[in-house]
Amino acid sequence: MPKEIISTPNAPKAIGPYSQAVKSGNLIFVSGQISIDPSNGCTMHGGVESQTKMALDNLKAVLEAAGSSLEKVVKTTVFLKRMEDFKFMNGVYEKYFTGNFPARSTIQVAGLPKDVDVEIEAIATLD
Repeated sequence: MPKEIISTPNAPKAIGPYSQAVKSGNLIFVSGQISIDPSNGCTMHGGVESQTKMALDNLKAVLEAAGSSLEKVVKTTVFLKRMEDFKFMNGVYEKYFTGNFPARSTIQVAGLPKDVDVEIEAIATLD
């Protein structure tokens, strides 16, 4: 099954040798999104809530470029620098995913690109 590379200027450019997303069959695999403002390429630091919002806005932009949406996400993985930030990340996350929630894993990690506090990746469908 051929794969299609997804790229949009409405989300940050990849900061390494990877694609924003890959479409294969009926699935969209979105690379981890962090709090980089796509309009200027600057990393947004500050609280985990504002970083989560920017990461999810970027995730949404990539999904839309692929012909999908947040409503079609079947699985997310959230990477947190500190598990103490879980409730703050979750408060923003539940504003983006409001029903028929996707499966999710949340993992504490030692570090993330650009020294951000949260990164979110997703798998979605086209249906």
